[in-house]
Amino acid sequence: MAGDRVEDLLRTLAPQVLGVVARRFRDFDAAEDAVQEALLAAARHWPSGGVPDNPRGWLIQAAVNRLTDRLRSDEARRRREDAAALEPPPPDVPDTDDTLVLLFLCCHPALTPASAIALTLRAVGGLTTAEIAAAFLVPEATMAQRITRAKARIKASDVPFRLPDDDEREARLRSVLHVLYLVFNEGYTSSGGGRLHRTELSGEAVRLTRLLHAMLPSDGEVTGLLALMLLTDARRPARTGPSGELVPLAEQDRAKWNRAQIREGVALVTEALAWGDAGEYRLQAAIAATHDIAPRVEDTDWERILRTYRLLERLTDNPVVTLNRAIATAMVHGPAAGLALLETLELGGHRPDAVRAHLLELAGDVTGAVRHYDAAAARTTNTPEQRYLLTRAARLRESGRVPGGELRGS
Repeated sequence: MAGDRVEDLLRTLAPQVLGVVARRFRDFDAAEDAVQEALLAAARHWPSGGVPDNPRGWLIQAAVNRLTDRLRSDEARRRREDAAALEPPPPDVPDTDDTLVLLFLCCHPALTPASAIALTLRAVGGLTTAEIAAAFLVPEATMAQRITRAKARIKASDVPFRLPDDDEREARLRSVLHVLYLVFNEGYTSSGGGRLHRTELSGEAVRLTRLLHAMLPSDGEVTGLLALMLLTDARRPARTGPSGELVPLAEQDRAKWNRAQIREGVALVTEALAWGDAGEYRLQAAIAATHDIAPRVEDTDWERILRTYRLLERLTDNPVVTLNRAIATAMVHGPAAGLALLETLELGGHRPDAVRAHLLELAGDVTGAVRHYDAAAARTTNTPEQRYLLTRAARLRESGRVPGGELRGS
């Protein structure tokens, strides 16, 4: 099996293995360390020696062996080690997936929302500490300390390794949904590196959200989040060109969109919107559905999208929503109206410059558009996005004029 395929397999199995080991030893911190050692051993040996017939069982056994050895060396944990050693894992490990239990454990109310999200991205999403630090815009050492403290709090809380009851679940569900949303976004547009997509992350986010939806089929926001992921991911096949370059929404070949995912997503969001006041994920899914059902870009119902963004902005007071509302405003009322809305926006990162550049291009301000395309390219760490922005700037410099066409959002 090629190295990339082994890496994908290990990323898929990691949270499942961690769930089994953490349940068995009731020590999340020690279990994660042991699982990481097992994963490293597999990454070294499997590409050349071959993947075992039961890779999940191999990883569980390897992690248990390492953790048992560690417990033997710690006199204070002697009784715990003896109890664990009395029941060695059977050769045929039951095919159960504790990933959802692990997800709720990482979103324990003893943790701050930021710590819960960081720990879940590490333990369940499979992101490295460096990748999580980049997403939170903090140094890697700071994020490592945050994750370590989060694991220590879970250990100190002595929370049982099981799905929470109804009261506990309500307290943790918001954090769980936010974590899944962030994992999906990291997979759909990577925060850095040479790939636009990390399908192993977006796929895992969809899988976990499906598990959550199966457990809570009548929760509108769970249903809305699943719909949002499906409707967004449906465009992925058309979002990159032959060389991995970014293809913006207005230029995508809609025949490549995944129609099965669109049908499922539209059905889910339609059902969820009928259940009363819509939350943020249902509203975002409604916007995604409006894009996806348009046969052509010029058929997009931008007025409906703008109305929905206004509702979403009142609900969340999120500057990213305001940024997207500026795009919709430009499509309905012209680029000057969108640019005026951007004047009130306070948001870091590359996207404000990228949106401003698009709107200036539409307004005919070539110099301003080039300046902001360059600024956006300098601020993004994702190579395909950076190349797209630099290409837009170069084309404007060469032409000396603004090409016709629609606003190019991604």
